[in-house]
Amino acid sequence: MTALQDIDIFVSGGGVAGLAATIAFAQAGFTTLCADPAPPVTAREDAGADLRTTAFLQPSRAFLERIGIWPRLADHATPLQVMRIVDAGGPEPEARATHDFDAADISDAPFGWNLPNWLLRREMLAHLESLPNAQFRPGTGTAHVLTRESEARVTLTDGTRLRAKLIVAADGRNSPVREAAGIPVHTTRYGQKALAFAVTHDAPHGNVSTEIHRSGGPFTLVPLPDHEGRPCSAIVWMETGAEAQRLAGLPEAEFEAEMTERSAHLYGPLKLASRRSVWPIISQKAARLSGERIALVAEAAHVVPPIGAQGLNMSLADIACLLDLTEAHRADPGATALLDRYNRARLPDITARVAGVDALNRASMTGIQPLRDLRMRALGLLHGATPVRRTLMRTGLGARG
Repeated sequence: MTALQDIDIFVSGGGVAGLAATIAFAQAGFTTLCADPAPPVTAREDAGADLRTTAFLQPSRAFLERIGIWPRLADHATPLQVMRIVDAGGPEPEARATHDFDAADISDAPFGWNLPNWLLRREMLAHLESLPNAQFRPGTGTAHVLTRESEARVTLTDGTRLRAKLIVAADGRNSPVREAAGIPVHTTRYGQKALAFAVTHDAPHGNVSTEIHRSGGPFTLVPLPDHEGRPCSAIVWMETGAEAQRLAGLPEAEFEAEMTERSAHLYGPLKLASRRSVWPIISQKAARLSGERIALVAEAAHVVPPIGAQGLNMSLADIACLLDLTEAHRADPGATALLDRYNRARLPDITARVAGVDALNRASMTGIQPLRDLRMRALGLLHGATPVRRTLMRTGLGARG
């Protein structure tokens, strides 16, 4: 039988959130091992496989600076100075109301910085390799979890046996660790899917993230660096499931014509610069964020539709909170009292944000004209009241008070 390996913290799941957690705890001096069932890929393969991008809001950048990874990312990041919301919900698919939310109203810094997910992963893995007390096991899953009051035992699919003080579940919306802990989740399905891809266009984006509302869900353009000398943006296009599948199967020229119309022609003709990927849209929230020797973070704890850049930023807030607590309780980072404090600290914010994004998504989905008109008027009122607008922007960033 394989000898038992003693570590402080085991991280299940090696996506962006799992790697961030591994780096964070290792930087803090904990011996940390991360296992990810996905096989290792080269940088070239990763760039082709994951077309999505992530917008890191101000608090997330501060956290990435804290754990030492931001210097690797800064030169590749596109700043997001303005969040533009466009209503194209009239009888014709043209913009009929535009509202800019400028970070200068509340801060000297941009709202956030956009980065391709494949690049994030590449740089995080490179940084992780420099940490002597961190291990990463790609292509290795979590086969068995047993927790006791004093420790957790984990068996990996490669036969490795671990004894850890804390298990951090960063293993996705179908988290095996969460299921092993018997923690239930509430899931909301919208009948939506999202298409993700990159485009080039004629008009410069000016570091403006643009969210266009008509029906089916938002059509969001997020700034990227120029591609082959042309302005470039990442797009997430949310639609009903059947419509998203139809769009995904269109010939390229027909797809470009439809996405240009859906963009309200704001940036001129859109040209596809990558392949299209499709994934289902849900909201999901765990009933609690901790179990015996287990803490849930990221999509193991919560899933939201891709609106307002909330998803991964909520995940990093989870990790930052858990890191604060474990650094203050180094002798036993998996103690019941510590994990109870983590649950109490994060669950109210998560509950509020999941509910808020759910409401925004439902408002964006509507195809009923009077409701679309009401949505336009409500946005105008919110934007026009300066104190309300600034409060909304601070809340979106994760600021409190």
